[in-house]
Amino acid sequence: MKQYIETLRQQIESALDSATQFDVDCPERLREAIRYSLLAPGKRLRPTLVLLACELCGTPEYRLNALPAACAVEMIHVYSLIHDDLPAMDNDDLRRGLPTCHKKFDEATAILAGDALLALAFEMIGHLTPSELAGRCCKELAIAAGACQLVGGQMDDMLREQQIGNTESTIRMMEHVHHRKTGALIRASLKLGGMIAGASEQQLTALDEFGQHFGLAFQITDDLLDVLGDESTVGKRLRKDAGMAKWSYPHFLGIEGAKQAAEQAVSNAEKALAVFEQDSLSLQTLLDLVKRLPNRTK
Repeated sequence: MKQYIETLRQQIESALDSATQFDVDCPERLREAIRYSLLAPGKRLRPTLVLLACELCGTPEYRLNALPAACAVEMIHVYSLIHDDLPAMDNDDLRRGLPTCHKKFDEATAILAGDALLALAFEMIGHLTPSELAGRCCKELAIAAGACQLVGGQMDDMLREQQIGNTESTIRMMEHVHHRKTGALIRASLKLGGMIAGASEQQLTALDEFGQHFGLAFQITDDLLDVLGDESTVGKRLRKDAGMAKWSYPHFLGIEGAKQAAEQAVSNAEKALAVFEQDSLSLQTLLDLVKRLPNRTK
């Protein structure tokens, strides 16, 4: 399974590198900033989910067809990180173990690098064939990245501390934020892979449900890592949430309560994939990825 994941990662890395070999009309400083952020060491989780979902619903041959979509979701993800790290947003200076884009270059260059990656993502979707599939995938990704999902979730994340009610209602509001800010792109990654493989409606529904629970487990784990993690391993500044009065699962549920919530999300994610053949490597890898999440906090 580790060799399988490494094969996928190498395919993704190669495709991302090829996609950012711009011609002479791209200013060198902008090119450097784009590649600095996009090619920085990372887990490549979202593009990996695209390829795994594609193979799960089709065959290994389908996986190569999904590489443009895999690149696109990683570009959207990295663009959102560049912008989230800016002083006007989360004001972070470390990402993936390296200085953030605006620290390495400057704020204006970071904004433009993010803008360019957003545009490039949809250019990559345009490489999908047939054109009808490209159109469907373009719409799916645009919705996930747009005002009601990823961007809307980020906006609410900035405003939510002003909306605190009782603990139960606040947790529901927090989950609503994270289903969009974190979960939307994870769900889109899985659905894009399925769509490219010609998945049935039942399969797409199962992938979407898996993505919802995966996204929740991912966010709870991320919140726990902010409290329990090590910066050298996680690759970003930690212990920020409490200092910035940010909502988090450990804040409302406690450490053990948050761990239990993550384990429940993992269990729900496993159940969502029951419609698929249980002996496929792609399925076992998806399950392994979600099961690993709570272990990162141990």
